[in-house]
Amino acid sequence: MTDQADRIRLTDADYARAEQMLAPYRARLIPTAAVVPEWSADGTRFRYRSGGRYVLVDPAAGTRRDAFDHEQLAAALSEASGHAVAADDLPLTAVEFDLPGRDPDVVRFSALDAGWEWSDRAGTCTPVETDGPPVGPGEILSPDRTLVAFRRDGNVWVRSRDGRREFALTDDAVPHHDYGGFPEAGTKLKLPLLGMGSLLVAEWSPDSTRLITHRIDQRGLPEQVLVEAAPQGGGRPVAHRIRYPMPGDDAQATVTWHVLDVRTGQNVPASGGPEVLGQYNLARRWWTGKDGAAVHLLHQSRDGRTLELRRLDPATGARTTLITETGRTRVDPSPYLHVPPLVRVLDSGEILWWSQRDGWGHLYRYSADGELLGRVTGGQWLVRRVLWVDEDRRRVWFLACGLNDDPYLRQICRVDLDGGGFVRITDDDLDHDAVTPPQGGYLLDRASTVSVPPRARVLGDDGRVRVELEAPDTAALEAAGWSPPERFRTTAADGRTPIHGLLWRPHGFDPARRYPVVDHSYPGPNIHRASPAFGDLFTGEPEALAALGFAVVALDGRGTPVRSKAFLDQSYGELGVTAALDDHVAAIRELGRRHAWLDTDRVGITGHSGGGFFTVRAMLTRPELFSVGVAQAGPHDFSIYLPFWVEQNYGELTGETRRALVNTVHAGNLRGRLLLIDGELDDNVLPHHAMRLVDALIQADADVDMLVVPSVEHDFTGRRHYVTRRTWDHLVRHLHGTEPPAYRLAPFPEMPEWAVHPGG
Repeated sequence: MTDQADRIRLTDADYARAEQMLAPYRARLIPTAAVVPEWSADGTRFRYRSGGRYVLVDPAAGTRRDAFDHEQLAAALSEASGHAVAADDLPLTAVEFDLPGRDPDVVRFSALDAGWEWSDRAGTCTPVETDGPPVGPGEILSPDRTLVAFRRDGNVWVRSRDGRREFALTDDAVPHHDYGGFPEAGTKLKLPLLGMGSLLVAEWSPDSTRLITHRIDQRGLPEQVLVEAAPQGGGRPVAHRIRYPMPGDDAQATVTWHVLDVRTGQNVPASGGPEVLGQYNLARRWWTGKDGAAVHLLHQSRDGRTLELRRLDPATGARTTLITETGRTRVDPSPYLHVPPLVRVLDSGEILWWSQRDGWGHLYRYSADGELLGRVTGGQWLVRRVLWVDEDRRRVWFLACGLNDDPYLRQICRVDLDGGGFVRITDDDLDHDAVTPPQGGYLLDRASTVSVPPRARVLGDDGRVRVELEAPDTAALEAAGWSPPERFRTTAADGRTPIHGLLWRPHGFDPARRYPVVDHSYPGPNIHRASPAFGDLFTGEPEALAALGFAVVALDGRGTPVRSKAFLDQSYGELGVTAALDDHVAAIRELGRRHAWLDTDRVGITGHSGGGFFTVRAMLTRPELFSVGVAQAGPHDFSIYLPFWVEQNYGELTGETRRALVNTVHAGNLRGRLLLIDGELDDNVLPHHAMRLVDALIQADADVDMLVVPSVEHDFTGRRHYVTRRTWDHLVRHLHGTEPPAYRLAPFPEMPEWAVHPGG
């Protein structure tokens, strides 16, 4: 029984403080914490937003200054528009610098429903007519800024930037066999719900004359049906049909590659015929050579265990396989699935190739024809990201993990292309999320810890500081009740493997009290959950729970990435994540022994998507520890999920192996209070997963709560605030044992850039 003195009764003010911890609001409390560069065309300078200011950085000159005179622009725009404008809150959108044929200080932007130009030299804000329709979401501006590529009715079109002419580059698209789009599974409903419409997936050649794109064939695929019960226009429910193949299906989406020539209208298909479409294949192609002499493509087999680099001749469509690597488990081109491949084709034709063949993740050098020339890096650590290659000096700069006691810390390193001359550019206990312009030459280093926001500075190639940019503090965040988490290390359930995590103390922490624990989870092979940096993919969610009086744990158990290949492969063939779950149990028990204020008799768990599956698996198979859970959009039956996930991470699906992938078989074990939250129009994890689980729980006569959110997709966009509040209420009600307050969260504002595109 919980002592009445340890029961926390929350007020509206507590929920309001928790709301301020969430990512969109947290960004306002540290407005200079994210430096997201916009590189100049030649890469020698860059701009970024610092709070309400636009900043221009010239690394060669060692200067940082306002990109324009904000005060003069505010005054001029106020006068020209008739609306008062503040210098530190300029209402600018679609800002364009470095306009072709214009002076370098000319800036073009939209504001107050009009287009404007500003020049510090002229000191006037002039209304301008736009150069034709704006470049919309999913449209692609050519490198020379004269053409815009877009999709219409499944074909690829191009229009001039001024909108005066447009023409089709393909004209033979038919339903379910079209160009430049996405597979329907996971996108057909989501993209329109996000206001994105028909996005084009393609890439311009460097000389703006050709496009590389693809054609997807989804004809003959099995369909799934989702019903929109409350369409915005009213009327009858609407049935949405989605072509959605599943693991083991013979029929799968296939793709062919096409080079489209803007000058001649020629459509050059790649040789070799169609190939099964993998989840990430569409973005794994790029032009190589300064003028786009070739296209290089990465192809991963359906089972994920073969990775090939192919060269495509854009003039003839001839395709040549250069490098082939196979493995017992999935062979990846990077340590993190959502980041670009760590493959570089140099101007010399040589190829840098990332591989885990020796049990880690290292770079190897190949000739232009695919002959192995030697390894570039080696050791019991991994290359996390390639930053740039200086071909003249034969050196490569990169981020590495595993050089510190904390194996997740990123450090900046350099090595010669022949494998010699390894140098650590940074050698400290900070996490370095560095980036460079495409041309290289310098580093934008954003270094942080879980308690210190990113200190941004420009480093030379030797690591010396050229320009100090931002050094934000946490004073405003701390004033709102925040305190940094503890970065901890413990031992996995196997008794020998070190694992790492984060522990947040409740707001108003009193060591004499005992606090319930919430495991904020995401397991599996695609991302790691507990970053040593100041912010990550989940920033704000555990902090908000801490504001509600919970101790919050995030952990990376076995089977997650950015460690050794052996550590990652703990989840291969084991998507039931038993090892990871055992690690979570062991870690929470150990933390309870370390900290008397952790009440490990009151442990809850919550997660989204893969974390939703994990939440239910924990509730059903470890009910002695996890008594309360909220599972959002969980794939509770992987045998009816997207094929690549099972086929590349589990292997062949059989009657005997299917059981480990399905939560419903454990339904009779439910003892605690479980809330399932699912989107009615989730075309990624179909809501049928949750319904099957509920059906099994009913058959087991087990109580479960369920919320189906109408008209939303996998991420609950537009209603995420409601889902968040209901998650909080459930945890408060059943872990604190008290009724939540009547406070209602407001719809979330736009997410900050660092939350939308976290570093890899």
